[in-house]
Amino acid sequence: MGSPAQLQNGNGALHVGLVRERSVVLRSWSRNPLRLLAPRVNHSGVWAYTSTFGGGLVAGDCTHMDVQVDPGACCFLGTQSSTKVYRNCCALPCSHRLTATLADDSLLIVVPDPVQPFADSIYDQAQRFDLAPTANIVLVDCVSSGRAARGERWSFQRYSSRIDVIRKNQLLLSDRIHLEPGAPQQFATGRFNCFATILLLGPKVAGRAKSIHDSIAAEPIARAASLVAASSPLRDGVLVRIAGIHADEVRHSIHRQLRFIGDLLHDDPFTRKW
Repeated sequence: MGSPAQLQNGNGALHVGLVRERSVVLRSWSRNPLRLLAPRVNHSGVWAYTSTFGGGLVAGDCTHMDVQVDPGACCFLGTQSSTKVYRNCCALPCSHRLTATLADDSLLIVVPDPVQPFADSIYDQAQRFDLAPTANIVLVDCVSSGRAARGERWSFQRYSSRIDVIRKNQLLLSDRIHLEPGAPQQFATGRFNCFATILLLGPKVAGRAKSIHDSIAAEPIARAASLVAASSPLRDGVLVRIAGIHADEVRHSIHRQLRFIGDLLHDDPFTRKW
């Protein structure tokens, strides 16, 4: 008999620890519609990917991932493809929750593909990261305008994303994105069809974070540019915002900013995937 959490549809968990100085999966499980894959590859960290039964979320689907990374362990967490949120004629919201606990000297890299909300869909996402004093995180959060080629540009009912980062019981970062195309006085995306947020935080990535901030700050923004980026320095980190007309351009910009994670993982997850 499983725990109450294990018996709930859409829940899953991943526990990564060190065994003989190598990061390994200590525990992994998921229930439909959430699926969790952890392929064995030749590098120093665990690589895991989430997906959903049927390739997306239908009305009312709720998923919840719980991630634990032990001291000194390394984990890369991605998605098999974009998170599609299908049309919602019954106004039932879909949601995703990620809670992660990172021990000292651990590293969690979360780089999912963009969320793609279809017309009339509702999607709410919340991610919480509890960090030990020397824990490290690299996070990407990205959303596209939907199926623009089918005339569904920003046609969803609601999209919301929340990121909370806590270290030693103190809130370090609280980030919110709330989009409601039905409220035009509060909704103005202009020419852009894709938005991304990148967060780097922790002593292992502090140097890279400073380099990214300095590079973006030194690059002028051209009038009517198809891609724009801005960064805000944090203690031991950086918060980057990217807006682009084309989702592929945003994706490649994310790859450029995070190309250093190939050194941390002794392999490049972007090259393997794209």
